[in-house]
This record gives sequence, structure tokens and C-alpha cells, in this order.
Amino acid sequence: MNTKDKTVETATTLFDSGFACSQSVLLAFSQHYGLDEKTAKLISSTFGGGMGRLRETCGAVTGGFMVLGLEFGNEIPNDMETKLNAYRKVRELNKKVVKIHGTSKCSELLKKHATEADVADRKHHKIICRKVVADVTGLVYDMLPVKNTYIEQNVRNV
Repeated sequence: MNTKDKTVETATTLFDSGFACSQSVLLAFSQHYGLDEKTAKLISSTFGGGMGRLRETCGAVTGGFMVLGLEFGNEIPNDMETKLNAYRKVRELNKKVVKIHGTSKCSELLKKHATEADVADRKHHKIICRKVVADVTGLVYDMLPVKNTYIEQNVRNV
């Protein structure tokens, strides 16, 4: 199994174990960035369900945005070149998700793929959310620079 497959498997296994979609995506990459597991879990914990169940931007997508921030984000406030490049990466990921799923908005994904009863019974996790977690993880993996061979050696063993 290649490292992309392993990273996607890690994210979906985390999601299946009960972590939010946002947590699952960030946690699949966190070790690579030296982000301790507890901090990654806490930072991303409120973004599930389209950010705190607001059903806005999909939590898996926001988890992907967090990974892109770790890779491409700026540390210096007036480093506009880096900041704007990171914003471009966020828009690129969002565009790719929209191309695959027609939207990156949680409420629209749910309406498109699950009934209200499915959501009430939490069946939407298996119907659509798990798929979006896998897709976003794979898309983010592909967006990372080639230098990320470190991921090959440090993908979580779930």
C-alpha cells in the first residue's frame, strides 16, 4: 500500500472510531508537522458538522485547510506572499472538493446524500461523511510538496 493510501486509511479509521471529520483529517497528518496528538485533537474538535454543527463548510474540508496552513501558512504577519499563497491553496482544495461533490458545504452534502432521518440516526457518517474524509485526505496529500516522504515513515499506525 502506498503512503497516500495509508494516510487515507488512517483518516477513515480515525473517523470510524468516533473522531470528527475535521479531527480525522488533521490527525492523519499531525505527526508529520510535529503537532502533538492532543493539541491536534483539541484544535480540530469544534470544526465537525460543518463547524460546530452549523452545517457550514464541511469539517473534513476545514481539517484539510488546517493541514494546508501547517504546510503553507505564514508565521510573519506582513509576509503577504506566503499568506496569499496559503489562501490560494485553500481555494484550490475547496475547488477540488466542489468538483467531486458539487459543494463543500456540510448542509448541502447532507441534503444531496442523506435524508433527515439518516442524519438523526447518524447514518450520514457512513453514507457521505466517510467518503468526504477520504477524498479530502487524498486531495491534501496530493497538494503537499514531494519533500513529504517523511510521511511515508511516520504515518500513524492505527
